[in-house]
Amino acid sequence: MNLREALLIAFRGLRAHRLRSALTMLGLIIGVAAVILLFALGQGVSNAINARIGPYANLITIVSQPANVLGGPPSHPLTDADAAALSNAPDVASVTPVVSSSTTSATTGTTAEGTTSIATNTATFLHGTIVGSTQPWAEVNNREVRAGSFFTQTQAQDAARVVVLGPTIADTLFGSPTAALDHTVRIGQQSFQVVGVMQSYGAQYDSTAIMPLGAARRYVTGFGFGTSNVLDQILVQAPNQTELPAAIDEVNQVLDTRHHITSPQLRDFQIQSLGHRLQTFNQIVVILTLFTPSIAAISLIVGGIGVLNIMLVSVTERTREIGIRKAIGATNRAILGQFLIESTVLAGLGGLVGVAIGVGLSLLAGVIAPNIQPSTGLFTGFSPALTILPVALSFAISLVIGLIAGSYPAYRAARLRPIEALRYE
Repeated sequence: MNLREALLIAFRGLRAHRLRSALTMLGLIIGVAAVILLFALGQGVSNAINARIGPYANLITIVSQPANVLGGPPSHPLTDADAAALSNAPDVASVTPVVSSSTTSATTGTTAEGTTSIATNTATFLHGTIVGSTQPWAEVNNREVRAGSFFTQTQAQDAARVVVLGPTIADTLFGSPTAALDHTVRIGQQSFQVVGVMQSYGAQYDSTAIMPLGAARRYVTGFGFGTSNVLDQILVQAPNQTELPAAIDEVNQVLDTRHHITSPQLRDFQIQSLGHRLQTFNQIVVILTLFTPSIAAISLIVGGIGVLNIMLVSVTERTREIGIRKAIGATNRAILGQFLIESTVLAGLGGLVGVAIGVGLSLLAGVIAPNIQPSTGLFTGFSPALTILPVALSFAISLVIGLIAGSYPAYRAARLRPIEALRYE
């Protein structure tokens, strides 16, 4: 008997017992589909997070904090001199100083055309934040301007009274981002000209107004004097993510020297880096991506047990057939091969159906996910990542399970004696 005949007999047996064959394949179908789907979802989550956090992976945020040791030396605030010293570090690409202040109200002022539109926003802008920084702030934070433009380097150097509003502030005070351009807003006791409106970046950041560092110190955080050189944050960029650890070490060395820090426990500053968090997250995702499909692979083992059971039943049902085939010259090897082929075909069909379902569900998840809470953008950019490896691996495992599960029944069939098989009722 050649391979073609063996395959025809195997498919004929599946057609003769359709329901039994389908139920036998069910465990393999579920297992293969689950492995493919979970791999795709896990990798899709990882890719989506990398896409969102990736632009900030080389960004280091430095903030002041009290020393962790009681009775230690007094804490030193971050200053302009610290920022200047950090800019000379070899693995530091850019340094952006930042001051910030909360505000409880903002009102519109006189427009460029001379008309007046006064509106108070003490409720919506209650938790608004004024940020003072230099011109590269938007690029460093990967923020884009929706209308108008960001303030220029000249305006930053001149401490010009200009401001770039978050979209929530612009919509509340002026009705739309474009309507806010060239108007003035009064923040505190001073009026600032609106030169731009930022793109939406989430509720926490959409109530932020950004102005030149000198203007913020002089009119908002410096109480009219503008003499303070204290900073609330220093944003440091490494050239790329691979050089992030070196940049962090240099930041620690520079600030330890300037603040006379003799032990890490005595540091009066804290370094925050999304790049390190991203690496930790990716490690967790890799573990989950490997562990969760491993749990789903239990269904493959259950499916293998089903194949083993049905092949044992098949050997029992076809005992007389085996006896007749041996009586007319079939060898043990031919009988063994026939039953191994049948179990492998059964498992292979289950694997193919599982692959089709797993791939289909992965594609369906990519279509449905972006439509879940679209206003929050929770799943924006998420798409299950289908790769050939989990598909090929899960299908190959189903074939191996079929081969292993069919080995013992095939061995039993091949060892049957013709006379005993012919006498079997």
